[in-house]
Formats: sequence, structure tokens, C-alpha cells
Amino acid sequence: MKNIILFVFVVLTTISCEKELDIEPQGSLVEGVIEFNEEWVNQQLISAYAILDGNPGYFWAPASNWALGDVASDDFHKGSSIDDQPQLNDVERFSSGTTNIYLSRKWESLFEGISRTNQTIESIAIAVENGTPEEDLVVLGAEARFLRAHYHMDAKKIWNNIPFVNEGLAATPPNDSDVWPQIVEDLIYATKNLPKTQEEAGRATSWVAKAYLAKAYMFQNNHIDARPVLDNIINDGPFQLVTVYHDNFNGEKDNNSESVFAVQNSVNDGGDGFINGNRGNRLNHPYASDAPGGGCCGFFQPSQNLVNAFKTDSNGLPLLDTFNDSDLTSDQGITSDNPFTPYAGNVDPRLDWTVGRRGIEYLGWGEMPGSRWIRDQSNGGPYVGKKHEVLKSQEGTISAAGAPQYNAINTPLIRYSDVLLWRAEIYAQDGQLTEAMNLVNRIRARAANPDGFVKNEDGTPAANYVINEYTSFPNIEYAIKAVRFERRLELASEGHRFFDLVRWGIASQVLNKYIDEESSKRVYLTGASFTQNKNEYYPIPLDAINSSEGALQQNSGY
Repeated sequence: MKNIILFVFVVLTTISCEKELDIEPQGSLVEGVIEFNEEWVNQQLISAYAILDGNPGYFWAPASNWALGDVASDDFHKGSSIDDQPQLNDVERFSSGTTNIYLSRKWESLFEGISRTNQTIESIAIAVENGTPEEDLVVLGAEARFLRAHYHMDAKKIWNNIPFVNEGLAATPPNDSDVWPQIVEDLIYATKNLPKTQEEAGRATSWVAKAYLAKAYMFQNNHIDARPVLDNIINDGPFQLVTVYHDNFNGEKDNNSESVFAVQNSVNDGGDGFINGNRGNRLNHPYASDAPGGGCCGFFQPSQNLVNAFKTDSNGLPLLDTFNDSDLTSDQGITSDNPFTPYAGNVDPRLDWTVGRRGIEYLGWGEMPGSRWIRDQSNGGPYVGKKHEVLKSQEGTISAAGAPQYNAINTPLIRYSDVLLWRAEIYAQDGQLTEAMNLVNRIRARAANPDGFVKNEDGTPAANYVINEYTSFPNIEYAIKAVRFERRLELASEGHRFFDLVRWGIASQVLNKYIDEESSKRVYLTGASFTQNKNEYYPIPLDAINSSEGALQQNSGY
């Protein structure tokens, strides 16, 4: 089964690009007419899964966290034109206020997900009271607690000071205590009570819960507890790297061996055509009618800094310290009807699966033509995103017929390469340099597979792809730098970068240097700055504070 997210209990709002349309309730169910049993609990659980895609927050609350995790980093610009979605300009400039719609919608979406998990847990208790054997509901309850942990963890990364909302609460609890222990408690319960496999794709398993538990420990810098969990996943788990990097972003190869947990997207599935079709990324297509997405909307453009990071030296290794000393050649300021020669130097092949750049083949759509695909090159730069786009051969099948902005490419939340790189981080910091290097090299070896290179029509590589494995990590400082750099290359555009910089404690250092350098290319960044001990976390939405009746306090500095 491709997608378990097929049923939602309550429609809160229907949202389009143009407006919001409030839907009046069409009726309600009361406890007296509900048969609380395993079937009902499972339906409620599916409703809790359904909110994984960020809706009803629509493109303001994407599951991929492209807005808050990538646009706020050194990897991506908002893109499009300066006056479209202006509140996203504030995210990129680290000046978001308490009414920013990208924050308010994300908060609403995550806490709606939490509410649905708690309703599921409450229904389990009622079903048991009504005679359903408790053992029949254990797995459903574990799935609900896993999802509750997921939604709280996402909120924790974004706002830090959040309430933990348990089942049965009548009012919003305060946000004055650390919720990591409660997140970990839910995840440990899930690891012990979920099965190793599930029949339906997209449901949590004990292995998925273990990966989330490891992630929770990594975000607390708790390497002691993370080590055995990661080792168990790597040594005994079911995951492995796929041989071709782009298979992780090919809708025909969703739920492959590398996918630990992903939002299940689908289109042309007999439902509303595109309602489950990756709506969180619907803005992020090239701005041209002959490109994927059909001309909407030009957002989410890679930075020159990110593109430069994919350069390699004569040994096929990253330029860890000097990658941004010179720019990889772009067609900035060159119209599509004028000649342009793509960069001929060495690059990591993952560049051209992550970034659309002029003169390089684009998923069967031909060579990316440059400025003609860019809504406003002077604003967003010369590049477009690529990981969330369909192959030309998949148009109308993996993309929605009649609505090409929506597609069935799953949204990866954790990939196995993510797990390997967490373990490499710990090895590096522990001084186990060979072990750290070996894990990084597993990922680089996959990237170096020539079967996975972007190809021209004649089958030749589309660029000068030169990538090799490390032969040594000479010291701890180098190892840490190399592992962190590999995370950037491997996971770019998957919503992790900003949160990684924060958990490493280097966000201010990296992002202010980035602004100083990139603002010469993107003038709207002039005057922007990242304020340490403030901008690591976003302001809590004013609506949430006002509706909490004094329970929620604002984050420092806002």
C-alpha cells in the first residue's frame, strides 16, 4: 500500500494560493454513537498520521521543513520575487516576528498532530473499558506515542521552549520545562511495543522508533545513549544505502531500503487527484511552463555558497576550508538566448541531483536553460532545486494529472545515510577517526557510483564528476569538519541544515560569515544578521500565546 494517509476526520480549512475558505461544520459525532473498538482506534490513528504532511498548514507548514530548516540556513534562498511571500524574507534574514505565517501555521499543524495522537490514546482507554482486549491495541498505542514524539520533536527543534501535551489535558500546559525526557519516554515505549515490520508502508516500526530515539539523543548531545541505539540500527537493522543516490528522490522508488521514515505522498490515487501530493513543496518548482511543476512558483533556490560546497579537489575530496574562495561558474546575468559554458572543474555528482544549473541535464526535461526557468534571477540567483521534482517520463503519473505542482515523491524525514552520519559524528568526537572515516566513505562510495551520475543524452556524464573516498582523518578537528561537511552535501534541501548548525553550536559563526559573503550576490541580505542566543530558535506565535491563557511564555529576545 503506497499511502496510508487517506482519511482525515475533521476538515479544519481548505486553503488555496489565493485565499482561505473556512468550512462550517457539517455535523459531529458524539461518544454515544461511536463504537470504540480496534477499528475506530485505527481510523483515529490514520488521522494522526495524516497530519504528517503539514496540512492544514498547507505550504506554510511543509513536512520537509524547507522554509525553517533550509531557507534559514546557508543552503537556500527563499527565491521567487522579493514581494511574493514576504514573511519568508524575514525567515531568511533572521527577523521573523510573532505573527509570521510560516511559524503560526507550523505551530498549528504540529499541535494538531499532537491532538490527534492524544485522541487516539484516549480512545484506546475507552475501547479497553468497553471490552476490547488491551493486547489488540498495544501496537496502535505505540504508533500513537511515536507520532506524538515526532510532532513534539519537530516543535522542540523549532521553538525549544514548548509545552508537552499529554492525553487528557483540559488546558495548555506551561512551556517552562525541558520536554526531551517526555519525548524520549514516548520513543522508548514505541521501540519496545512496535513490530519490526508493518504491512502498510509509512507506518512506524520499532526500527523507525529507534532511529528517532537516536535523533533525540543527538539533539541533546547525549552520545552515551545514542551510541548503542545507532550501533543496533547499523549492525542489526533492515536498512541499507541504495546504489543510486537519486533513487531516494524518485517517486517510483519510494520506501526503498534507505528510507527509514518518510511522509507518504500520492497523486492520481482515486481520491481528490492531488490532495495527498506533497503540498508542502508546491511552491518550489522552476518558474516556466515547460518545466516540472508547470510554471509555479519559483521558490526555494539554492545559494551560491551551497553550490560552491560541491567542488572537489584533484583527489576528489571536498574543499573543506576554501570551497567558497571562488564561485562555481553560473549564468547570473546571462539571458537564456545568449551562450553559456557550464563550469568545467571537478564537482561532486550529488550537486546535479540537488541543484538545477544551466547547461546540465534536468531529469529528462532537457538541459536546464538558465534564466528562463528563474522567476527573478536578480533576487533568487541562477539555480533551482531538483530533489523534489519528477522525471519527465513521470509527468502525469508521479505528478498529478492537471495539477503538476503536486507529486508522489515521498518526503524523507530520516534516511539511512542520516543514521550513518550521526554515528560518524560520535566516532569523530570520540577520537575514533578510522571508524568515522569508514562511515563517511560508505556514503561517498555510493555517490561515486558512475551508474548514478547525471548523464547527457548520449550517456556521457553531464559534468566533470570527480569524487573519491578519504584516505585518512588526521585529527579530531579535521574529522569533525569532514563529517559535518558530508552531512551538508548528502542531505542538502532535506530540511536539516539550520537545525544541524544550531545543535552543533556554530550557527552564529557560520551564518554571519555566510551573510557577509552571500550578500554581495543577493543584496536583500545586506544588513541581515544572526543574533546569538536568540535566533537559534524562532518566536512562539502570538496566537498560541494569547490562546494559552498565560501558560506559554515567549522565547528570549522576541
